[in-house]
Amino acid sequence: MQYETTEQTMPRLSWFVPLRLALYVILFLVVVLWMGYPAYIQVPFVIYSILTLLLTLGLFFEHRISLPTASKTVVLLQFLSEISIEAAIIFSTGNVNSHFSVLFILTIVSAALVYRLVGTFLIASAVSVAYCYMIWLGLYRAGDVSSATRILETIFHARDSVFYAIFLHILIFYLVAFMSGYLADRLRAEKQALADTSSELRRARLETDDILRNLNSGLLTVDAQGYIIYFNQAAEKILGYREGDVKGIRCREAFAERMPELADSLLQALDSLQDQPRREISIVNRDGATVPLGLSTSVLIEESGHPRGVITIFSDLTEAKALEAKVRAADRLAAVGELSASIAHEIRNPLAAISGSVEVLSKELQLDGPNDQLMELIVKESHRLSKILSDFLSYARIGQPAYHKVDLNRVIYEVIDLVRHHESYSDSIAIRVEGDESVTYVVGHSDLFKQLLLNLAINACDAFEGSAGHITIRVLDDDRDGKVKLLVCDDGPGMPPGVRERVFEPFYSTKRQGTGLGLAIVHRICSLLKLELQIETEPGRGTSFSIGFRRYQPPVSAPPSATSRLPETTPA
Repeated sequence: MQYETTEQTMPRLSWFVPLRLALYVILFLVVVLWMGYPAYIQVPFVIYSILTLLLTLGLFFEHRISLPTASKTVVLLQFLSEISIEAAIIFSTGNVNSHFSVLFILTIVSAALVYRLVGTFLIASAVSVAYCYMIWLGLYRAGDVSSATRILETIFHARDSVFYAIFLHILIFYLVAFMSGYLADRLRAEKQALADTSSELRRARLETDDILRNLNSGLLTVDAQGYIIYFNQAAEKILGYREGDVKGIRCREAFAERMPELADSLLQALDSLQDQPRREISIVNRDGATVPLGLSTSVLIEESGHPRGVITIFSDLTEAKALEAKVRAADRLAAVGELSASIAHEIRNPLAAISGSVEVLSKELQLDGPNDQLMELIVKESHRLSKILSDFLSYARIGQPAYHKVDLNRVIYEVIDLVRHHESYSDSIAIRVEGDESVTYVVGHSDLFKQLLLNLAINACDAFEGSAGHITIRVLDDDRDGKVKLLVCDDGPGMPPGVRERVFEPFYSTKRQGTGLGLAIVHRICSLLKLELQIETEPGRGTSFSIGFRRYQPPVSAPPSATSRLPETTPA
């Protein structure tokens, strides 16, 4: 007999349980009230009552207790006990003329809700056998014929209604079994197909929702009235709103405070019914900072032509803008390098001739008054122009370096000696070195490192503008990440934000005599050597430059092979 799983029978429990209880009530009324509860039905009826109670409790607690095998056994025993009780009722209420044979039909229909078509036919067969047996037993007890064999012959050769009643009942039993079993199977198939379709749809919705919710780009959807209906995680992170706070609210009301331009873009697309492939806007995030957004909007149109809403996909362009600025700065630096080489080549030779001639004239001529001042001005400006050309050459000659092992501490002390002889240095400036006094080896180019550190130290000296101050050079060696960090700090006036953003641009300087190439050279060297360059500065709190070097790791020598021999020695 074919059973179904608990999951397959679940949709029909709303029909099966009331039907079983209705049959139990009918049998109870017939057996107890109509028949007076005869002794030969008492035991089967008690068993049937217990099984009905167990089945009802089992179905009630099936979400908490899973006993599929026991449930199937209880159902089968219940059907068998029910058939036996119905047969006894028919036997006691007129046998072949009993009007209670319809109870068998209810049992067959009830079986169709649990078993498949084959199982329903088996129940119909058990019902037919029980019915025929009751008819045979009734005739035998009545004593109409002398033997059981003669009873069967009488049934099948009788010209009265006994044979036709038996035949008609069996035909009805199997016809009901076929119809109910077939319809139940079709119902199961349709419900299974519907369940499969619902499961696929639910899985598709979950997968689609997971994809949209975990996009790196922000996704925002509004309906035709401008109400926000979808808001993914990236949108929460970029815009600084939680989905629960803005969902179901008009976009203009939700974004009026910090990003009205975003609401205007959505409503403009909704009004014009035109997609906007790409545009850039600015919003204010939760921290009050301005964030550039790149967004595109698409209008959803129904089949009737009416708008359903607008979908917008956007992303934070902060990193892209920063990268674009770095690329532009690199292009400017390259252009300045080419320009510097050309200028130095075209101007330096004539300037050397002019400067030398002026120095010779200043020594041979005896000038006084304004003429002597003019001569000093020419010499001074010639030296200044020569310094500018030297900076140009220093910037233009920086090329792809060859890496080698460099003692960073040695470079630091050599640079300090150079700084103390520089014109920007004064005795009121104190320079100290902090960190490990031992040898610290890094990977790079010693000349470029010296030029890098020298420009940072001179920039710190220029920041004091003749007043007293302190310059600290600190070496931080961290074995965990293989980096060596060099800090050049001063307690000068610091830089305002506008100067901080342009400090590495060529020819940008706040000093009266500055060329604007010192820190540009620092930036270019760090870019070529792939060093981590950072700056921290605040007005009135000084400036700190941080440079991350890669620590030198000595090559690991291969272990000697097992077959290698020790060097031979000559005996004395």
